[in-house]
Amino acid sequence: MTVPQEPLRDVIARHGLQASKSLGQNFILDRQLLARIAAVPGSLAGQTVYEVGPGPGGLTHAALEAGATMVAVERDRRCLPALAELEGLYPGQLRVIDADALTIDEPAEVGAGAHVISNLPYNVGTALLLRWLSGSWPPWWRSLTLMFQKEVAERIVSAPGSKNYGRLSVLSQWRSDARIVLNVHRSAFVPPPKVMSAVVHITPKAMPLNVEPAVLQKLTEAAFGQRRKMLRSSLKELPRALDVLKHLGIDSARRAETVSVDEFVAIARQLSAGG
Repeated sequence: MTVPQEPLRDVIARHGLQASKSLGQNFILDRQLLARIAAVPGSLAGQTVYEVGPGPGGLTHAALEAGATMVAVERDRRCLPALAELEGLYPGQLRVIDADALTIDEPAEVGAGAHVISNLPYNVGTALLLRWLSGSWPPWWRSLTLMFQKEVAERIVSAPGSKNYGRLSVLSQWRSDARIVLNVHRSAFVPPPKVMSAVVHITPKAMPLNVEPAVLQKLTEAAFGQRRKMLRSSLKELPRALDVLKHLGIDSARRAETVSVDEFVAIARQLSAGG
């Protein structure tokens, strides 16, 4: 169903909206750009989409226009009237939840197999991503298409040895594929943020066997918490870690940024085994 698209600038003005710095909001007004972002996962016809922080509903409108059924979570009540208009324009396709996204039980609210598409508020983006990556596997979501500050996006997809490779890289890549699909100039936002942004697309892959996610999280936290130190120093407080390095033939004089995702998984597997 094609619905006439009022310029987003007019929607924002009509509802007296202004992006909230405290909520990490930056609105995108370019509907062509929003349509490109919504198209990243592929056809949305008949698909379920989950969105965090829809704001005035620009990306929401693009996904609805593409045929999605949506659940959107918005904690800024100033935006609810604009979203209610979209509910009326697309009857039965959109449900808006007035809540903080960090408190949502997504499987209960959204179900399994949803595409998450969101221009994430900057102040909660990484926390939400880590939550979505650290749950049971396979996850409740089918794909994640998420806008981040470009520096965060590069950390998610970085390879070992690069300056951006770190804990977020390992936790993103050990059981999912992540890639940057779109760079977005700061001028695309209102108000323009101080940094460039990028859209990352993440899809789940098979989880490595015999690895406890909590163990990998502790391992990477210790390793990258003191990333300039050698592994023999950064991991010395982690029980059995140095013995595992020796068992696997991983030089304890290396630094965390040189250790590949597969090597971190191998270490975590041995630590998960206990004994």
